[in-house]
Amino acid sequence: MNVPLVETRNLKKYFKTPKGNLHALDGVNLRIEKGQTLGVVGESGCGKSTLGRVILRLLEPTGGEVLYEGKDILKYSSRQMEEMRKKMQIVFQDPYASLNPRMTVSEIIAEPIKVCKTITQKKEMEEKVYELMKTVGLTEKYINTYPHELDGGRRQRIGIARALALDPQFIVCDEPVSALDVSIQAQILNLMMDLQEERGLTYMFITHNLSVVKHISDEIAVMYLGQCVERTDNEELFRNPMHPYTQALLDAIPVPSLNGNKKMKEIIKGEVTSPVNPKPGCRFAARCPKVQSICTENNIELREVKSGHFVACTQY
Repeated sequence: MNVPLVETRNLKKYFKTPKGNLHALDGVNLRIEKGQTLGVVGESGCGKSTLGRVILRLLEPTGGEVLYEGKDILKYSSRQMEEMRKKMQIVFQDPYASLNPRMTVSEIIAEPIKVCKTITQKKEMEEKVYELMKTVGLTEKYINTYPHELDGGRRQRIGIARALALDPQFIVCDEPVSALDVSIQAQILNLMMDLQEERGLTYMFITHNLSVVKHISDEIAVMYLGQCVERTDNEELFRNPMHPYTQALLDAIPVPSLNGNKKMKEIIKGEVTSPVNPKPGCRFAARCPKVQSICTENNIELREVKSGHFVACTQY
């Protein structure tokens, strides 16, 4: 079996609160093959962004493993992680909050190069910055511009250029288009797909927009309250969603109708289970129309119910 570029095994992240441990991630198992895009979808607060940050060790996990090319990077020293940072980068959700307002475009893009000292000659660094700007579709006239002088699309292009500055292999894209206009979203998505093809990049693409994830992903993982409830390839998920939560998510996609006949949608009912010290059992049980007594007795593991299709549900 091929070793995936990135793999998580029983990954956990708990945050301490006055009422107990908040289970942001609870036993997440994922694989991302080299050159592929894993889309991670789910409601706000399901642990998508936390997962991306824990994989990059921007947050330290409570337990589990993060394997990069088969090696557990959670055991790496700070010096070893400095080298790993060159291979793993992130594009943040808010293209304004993630950029230093006191730095120009060229300074922002050059910052990781200076920190990691991959280029020391000033002229060579300037050439590298020009090249990165051209790569992401920014003209040279913006070289001494500040972030507040640019629109959201150009700011996000700066964030992408900064992520590419160290020639990484793996990039976590944390909802990189959710704060942008729809027309700009398409431009940024197409840019990222072109970059992936040119550079052989591997993406973990975090989003709550199912149309976006369908457009860019090879495989999709659906998360609910810190757990992965379904994982399979792009086409299979949209053709044959198995978990009731995935079915409800797909049901929520608006379908335009020219003749006024609107398809009836199944609306998710019930209260969201608290992620603080959750009880054993399926965390979607309180909202699931197909719930059974067995659903609330024991934790339900993600298992392969058909070739390449993993589901955490007692129905299968």
